[in-house]
Amino acid sequence: MQCTYRHVLKKIKTSKRTITTIVPEIRIYEVGPRDGLQNETKFVPTEVKVELIHKLASSGLKNIESASFVSPKWIKQMSDGVHVMTNIKKIPDVNYPVLVPNLKGYEIAKKCNVEEIAIFPAGSEAFSQKNLNCSVKEGLDRFRAVAEQAVKDGVRVRGYVSCVVGCPYEGPISPTAIAKVTEEVLSMGCYEVSLGDTIGVGTAGSVRRLMKEVLQVAKPENLALHFHDTYGQGLSNLLAGLEFGIKTVDSSVSGLGGCPYARGASGNLATEDLVYFLYGLGVNTNVDLVKLVEAGRYISNFLAKPTESKVNRALGDRFSDHLDIVKIAACKT
Repeated sequence: MQCTYRHVLKKIKTSKRTITTIVPEIRIYEVGPRDGLQNETKFVPTEVKVELIHKLASSGLKNIESASFVSPKWIKQMSDGVHVMTNIKKIPDVNYPVLVPNLKGYEIAKKCNVEEIAIFPAGSEAFSQKNLNCSVKEGLDRFRAVAEQAVKDGVRVRGYVSCVVGCPYEGPISPTAIAKVTEEVLSMGCYEVSLGDTIGVGTAGSVRRLMKEVLQVAKPENLALHFHDTYGQGLSNLLAGLEFGIKTVDSSVSGLGGCPYARGASGNLATEDLVYFLYGLGVNTNVDLVKLVEAGRYISNFLAKPTESKVNRALGDRFSDHLDIVKIAACKT
């Protein structure tokens, strides 16, 4: 399949001539501080979350999902969302979105002066009942009220659709069903919908089938890819999705993640692995891998568990300049 990336021209000057190369643009959406930590049993204090966010921003990441305003009764790890958002030292060109479940959560988020929120309807009936305690339709109606209010207030809205390939309770999910939910979410005013393989059962083949169906109702620029790496298929699934012109990818530092309502789901695609992968494709992410690795180790050390990022493990402490890592990824001398 021919690659349909949105391209930009980049001129590289040498001593003899100017070479024009084509470089694809990919936007990384970091979800570690929220999606990555929500399933951790060890509570991560506010100051550790804030420091993690600062480290991620200093690495060059421009979109860092920072908190959630769901009920502490259901997700205790996210109970300090207000404190996190009011203690972040924000960098002007960095986006710090938050997750909201309903109008009550939105009103709390709004008081924190957030510029972007995310809503999260499910792609399967059973998962919607477990995660939202309502049907898919009821969930969509609930989130529509949130999205419409946010748009009215001038707040950007992003949508997540979970279980886009498989559900822990229903099994395989029809791509047609996901396309319908995606179309509904976009109609609410969301600028983008992130397609989440929540339990990580997808393969390149199932992702291609999904994309062919969803692209009947959405443009590539309005979609993002969100893969969990349960079966080690994260990067191959990503490559399959990028073939369709998708330019936004969700990932989590150190491969953190999991879902309280999806037993067996492992962490997200690791941001370190994603950045290394993209540099290998010739994509300049403007992310400093040395600083990103440091952020991954910071949170892994606090959680007292090894990083799930293979790149983080492989690099060790051998590099102080990320450009040296870029050369390795691109196989350049």
